Amino acid sequence: MSIQEKAYAKINISLDVSGKRPDGYHEMIMPMQTVSLCDTLTIRREGEGIRARSNLRYVPGDERNLAVRAAKRYLEAIGEEGQGLRIELDKRIPVGAGMGGGSADAAAALRALNRAYGDRLSREELTALAAEIGSDVAFCLVGGTMLATGRGENLQPIAPLPPCHIAIVKPSFSISTPELFNKLDRAPIRIHPDTTGLIEAMEQGDLQGVCRRLYNVFEDVDDRRMRSIRQIKGELLDGGALGAVMTGTGSAVFGLFEDAEAAARCCAKLKKEYGFAFVAESVGTLL
Repeated sequence: MSIQEKAYAKINISLDVSGKRPDGYHEMIMPMQTVSLCDTLTIRREGEGIRARSNLRYVPGDERNLAVRAAKRYLEAIGEEGQGLRIELDKRIPVGAGMGGGSADAAAALRALNRAYGDRLSREELTALAAEIGSDVAFCLVGGTMLATGRGENLQPIAPLPPCHIAIVKPSFSISTPELFNKLDRAPIRIHPDTTGLIEAMEQGDLQGVCRRLYNVFEDVDDRRMRSIRQIKGELLDGGALGAVMTGTGSAVFGLFEDAEAAARCCAKLKKEYGFAFVAESVGTLL
C-alpha cells in the first residue's frame, strides 16, 4: 500500500472568542477557508508501529505529530491496530503560523487511510474522530468554507470567499497558541468582529464588504510581536490588498487582492523581507 494525499492549509477570515468554557477551552466563532497552500503526505504499510518523517528535521516523528496520532486512532477505530505505517511529510505550510499545518496533516492522513481501507468509516464517523484529535482537524478534514464554533469542531457551511487572490506572509517568528490564549484571558476583549455582516457580504459576493470586516481578536492582545503583525498588514495594504488580517493565533498574515499581478508583486517584495510569502487561492470541500 502506498497512498498520497494533499494536506491543505486554512485561514481564519475572522476570529472571535465569546468566552471560556468550564472544560478550559474557549468558545470560538470563526469563518474559515481552505486555501491552496499544502503539505503532501505519502503513507506506506511498512515495518512495525507508526512513524513519520519530514523534510523539516524539527517536526516530530512520534505521537507528538498529529498525523501519527490520527493514523493510530483510525486503525484502532476500524479494528486494524498493530499495522506498521510510515508517513512521509513534505512540509510547505509554515509551522507556528496559525494555518493549521499539523491539523491539515492529521486530516489528510484520515482521508487517505479511509480511502485505502475502503471507506470503512462514514463521513460523520470520520469527522467525529477528527474532532477528538484536535480542534482544527475536523475543519481541515472537510475543508471548503465553514463557520466553525465551539472549540472549532462544530461546522456549518457558508458561502465561499468571493473570487480573490490570497497573499500569505509569515515573519521569522512563531507565536505560541497557549501563550496567546493566556494573554487574552487576562484582559477583556474590547472589539468583536461583525461575523454576521461578514457572512452576509460573502453571500452577496461583496469582496470589499468582506475586507472591511476582516478582524482577529488576538491582534488586540498585549504582545510586542503584534507590532510586526501590524507592519505586515500595512505593507500588504500598501501593496494593493483590499484588507489584511492575522490568521489564527499567528504569526501568518494574509491580504485579499482583486488583482493577481498586484498580489504576486507584493508577495515577491515581502518574501525578501520576511522569508515566507505565497499567493494562494480558495479551495472547495475536500470530503
